[in-house]
Amino acid sequence: MPDDIRHLNYDLEAGDEIPSNPLTSPTFRQVAETRLGRRGMLMGGLATAITGFIGAGASRPAAAQGAAPAAARGPAIGFKPVPVSAADTVMVPEGYSVQVLIPHGTPLNGQPATKTVLEMTAAEQEQAIGTHHDGMHFFPIEGREPEQGSSTDGLLVLNHEYVAPRFMHARAAGQSIGDSRIPVPAGGREADEVRKEIFAHGVSVVRIAKQANGQWQVVADPRNRRVHGATAMEIAGPVRGHALVRTKYSPDGTRVRGTLNNCAHGVTPWNTYLTAEENWAGYFRNLDQRDGRPNLPREHARYGVPTSQARYNWDQVQGGGDEFERFNCSSTGASATDDYRNEVNAFGWIVEIDPFNPNSVPVKRTTLGRFAHEGVVFGPPREGRPVVAYSGDDSMFEYVYKFVSARPFNRATANGSLLDEGILYAAKFNADGTGEWLPLQHGVGPLTAANGFADQGEVLVNTRRAADVVGATPMDRPEWGAVDPRDGQVYFTLTNNPRRTEAQRDAANPRAANQFGQIIRWREANDDHTATRFTWDLFVIAGPADNSRVAGGAALNADSVFACPDGLWFDADSRLWIQTDIGESEQLRGNLAQFGNNAMLVANPITGEIRRFLTGPIGQEVTGVITTPDRRTMFVNLQHPGATTPAADFAAGRINSRWPHGGEGVPLSATIVITKNDGGIVGT
Repeated sequence: MPDDIRHLNYDLEAGDEIPSNPLTSPTFRQVAETRLGRRGMLMGGLATAITGFIGAGASRPAAAQGAAPAAARGPAIGFKPVPVSAADTVMVPEGYSVQVLIPHGTPLNGQPATKTVLEMTAAEQEQAIGTHHDGMHFFPIEGREPEQGSSTDGLLVLNHEYVAPRFMHARAAGQSIGDSRIPVPAGGREADEVRKEIFAHGVSVVRIAKQANGQWQVVADPRNRRVHGATAMEIAGPVRGHALVRTKYSPDGTRVRGTLNNCAHGVTPWNTYLTAEENWAGYFRNLDQRDGRPNLPREHARYGVPTSQARYNWDQVQGGGDEFERFNCSSTGASATDDYRNEVNAFGWIVEIDPFNPNSVPVKRTTLGRFAHEGVVFGPPREGRPVVAYSGDDSMFEYVYKFVSARPFNRATANGSLLDEGILYAAKFNADGTGEWLPLQHGVGPLTAANGFADQGEVLVNTRRAADVVGATPMDRPEWGAVDPRDGQVYFTLTNNPRRTEAQRDAANPRAANQFGQIIRWREANDDHTATRFTWDLFVIAGPADNSRVAGGAALNADSVFACPDGLWFDADSRLWIQTDIGESEQLRGNLAQFGNNAMLVANPITGEIRRFLTGPIGQEVTGVITTPDRRTMFVNLQHPGATTPAADFAAGRINSRWPHGGEGVPLSATIVITKNDGGIVGT
């Protein structure tokens, strides 16, 4: 299929990436017959095939095979699981308490809010916590090493993925408005309204401290700041200065304004924060046509840039202006430096922020690739060895990636420049439980000028297309990753893929019309994260008790059933925390109604034991989790409560969630603080 893919209308969640991969993987029958043989397929069918990929011995840690001492049986999970819930509240196990912290609109200066979110101006939003909280990290205030230092005082750095305009603007009241685009008035949108939405995106850096009464609160600090959709940023790596990122704002292709749709995150070994740009393509639009049809370059088409209306219509503002026109990436000028046809190419990257230096300029690290980054997770840093980082492309039929730095890690001198030189790889999951990392390197294999890749910058701007060409495995929405501190195995959530057909099933993605998702894991060859080969298995195939499987062969039960795994994080004891994201259009409906509201669970990666730890309020997604270094305080983000309110109900004032404040206020994304009443370690 040509690069200018024609997009259809897809039934997707608000803002989700339009599936744009024209390729298909080998059929499930081909894969399964390779691994099991034709006789095995005929005798066992899908159940036999799945068993072949669950808990495969080549990938499982040695401690999980046969008898093992108690210390090798994995971390203890010591709480009584909470039940599935559809209530508009947060439920945690007996013996735990919850505090709501920094809801949308909380001032950064440590003073109480004097206005509601509906009343705030754009300027006030720029100095307040954004909305749709997502990935985050707690940096101890000493600022020396990741996850080392104070457990009562630090900088909380968190992403703000997107916005719900109807819950931000007073003019929305009484209108039948869904959870995404707000109607454009005659003459265009008000500039302050659009700026308010742009400023509510991005990242918050906020100092928080535990008080004498045990509660946490914001502390005024010069390091408190917002990095948002209009913040000036540098472009680094092979794409810096490239013709494909030159614009009217930055004719030399070295700068861009803003970061958008910030989903999950990462923390570097040198103690800086990485924010991931996920579903950014829909913020722009390209109206270019040829012969009455959309005419998009591949770096737009392969990523699903809309050809009619953008997600929030930020380019349609009364009076216009350069700050808004940049969201129209049509070819309106004589050259690329006369318009914003390349603006969208400066999005889709990993952005580095130094939380301890409020004057630092955020940097887009282009060597890590351009796609719908869910987040980034590092392999354990080793002195004198390259830095290794993994990331997933959160869209149906997209890929898992790994970056290996060219230069070795030296703790005394390490900084973000380590991310500017190296090799980006895409994963291929073979049918026999092995895998390989395919280099996305100009001049290697098919990535040549003859095949349309003139240089490494062009490979990276078109990362998805490069992964297509080398033959990576299309996956069921790769999202968060996590590395087990005990044995170095890498885990990734594959949230779902209802569009996978019977013919497209494969070993790593074994279900057609996949509503429930799975978690895949792999072990690098020789336990070396720089290796180009690995062995893999499926840690869990999510779903109801009669349609799920955990490593070791057991099914999920009433205490552990879940669907649509998304957030993923290992604590220092190797407990695997799993967060769910059942889409807004599917929550409490059909086959997904049985799972209730989105939840967070805890898993033992060795035994496969899983228990439900938390359920959230109506309409939200549980996303983002971190603890203080002593593991006695946990921070969790709850995003977009009330998002499932139908448009007609919103117009009538029947909002289905009023969390966290109750009453008649609008629902707000917020961080919650979870502690054990006896002062113990969370999860034990």
